Amino acid sequence: MTLQRAYAEALDAADPLASLRAEFHIPDRAARGAYFCGHSLGLQPKSAAAQVAVELESWARLAVDGHFDSARPWLSCHERLAAPLARLVGAEPLEVVAMNTLTVNLHLMLASFYRPTRERHKILIERRAFSSDRYAVASQIRLHGFDPRTSLLEIGPRESESIVRTQDVCELIERESRQLAVALLPGVQFLTGQLFDMEEIAGAARRNGCIVGFDLAHAAGATPLRLHDWDADFAVWCSYKYLNAGPGSIAGCFVHARHAHAFDLPRLAGWWGHEKTSRFAMPQEFRPLAGAEGWQLSNPPILSLAPLFASLELFDRATLPVLRSKSVRLTGYLESLLRERTSGDLSIITPADPQARGCQLSLGLHRTPNEARAVFDALTRRGFIGDWREPDVIRIAPVPLYNRYVEVWDFVAALCEELRS
Repeated sequence: MTLQRAYAEALDAADPLASLRAEFHIPDRAARGAYFCGHSLGLQPKSAAAQVAVELESWARLAVDGHFDSARPWLSCHERLAAPLARLVGAEPLEVVAMNTLTVNLHLMLASFYRPTRERHKILIERRAFSSDRYAVASQIRLHGFDPRTSLLEIGPRESESIVRTQDVCELIERESRQLAVALLPGVQFLTGQLFDMEEIAGAARRNGCIVGFDLAHAAGATPLRLHDWDADFAVWCSYKYLNAGPGSIAGCFVHARHAHAFDLPRLAGWWGHEKTSRFAMPQEFRPLAGAEGWQLSNPPILSLAPLFASLELFDRATLPVLRSKSVRLTGYLESLLRERTSGDLSIITPADPQARGCQLSLGLHRTPNEARAVFDALTRRGFIGDWREPDVIRIAPVPLYNRYVEVWDFVAALCEELRS
């Protein structure tokens, strides 16, 4: 029965989140297939345009007075995002802020929390970390006068495996504890879709006196998070993937409450991080705000921030536990169809355990690189929008906010045709 399209249609009919799909614009190119690329750029909420229009109208009508007299006064606009972002990442409102972009926020966090000494100077990253993270970490190491060849510590899968074992991460932290300054790992690995055990890793780092931070680019909005309870020192994320706030939209940052009043902690300062009562007096001495807001540099880009209101309203409406439940079922259904219908044609390199993966499945095609790329291009022509990674990996992300079970069925049917043509 699961192999029949009617089964997928029945799942969609019983889906409590089915109505949310109508809240998004579906791109023309995906009309004949499906959009499975939310791990790169989420779809536009239909209400995003109205949110931006509110700010454009305030700008046109009020100009500079919009900072104080608009429907959402720009002076405090970002503060309204603290509570919904805190709910999304399992934090207190004091611990989160919408600001900058992901890599800028990562540099700001490392500027404060990477304080290397001759004895303790290493930063642990994942061997296949996203390039921007690697560049940021290596440049921070050099900035402090150390050499990435000796101060950059990497963890990867064991030989012939594709997934990083939590045990190996924790053992490496323990083994390198005397030299390890910071552990910086992804929430979800961008290539494989592996969901890291952040609670276990954070615990190992804290026990060994190590700062721990997470890049949540592929986890925020896709998986349940409890950053405060896990005792992470910091985390950063973007909002243009699963948070659907638009290309290059404002990013997010978490700083644990135990650092909220650590005003002597070194940081790169900007006027918007200065305490509010004297900010416009522009004193020469910088006095940071308590909490994550104290790491702000400049007043937030209002037109970039506005679409995030639209998206977070949908997350609050759906609730993350319900979204996660559907996500597990969507990827599980995709996995079962692939295993039943494509045996020998591909490998699923994402963990089989639903609790150990995010919203995506990464498929390694058993073809030459050129043949594998031809399959991906054929699927794209048919309207199935996924993501290609060299040399032979297709990343498919069924997003619970807007993807349907029948789209998963149609994708697997099309993939089987292309693999055998």
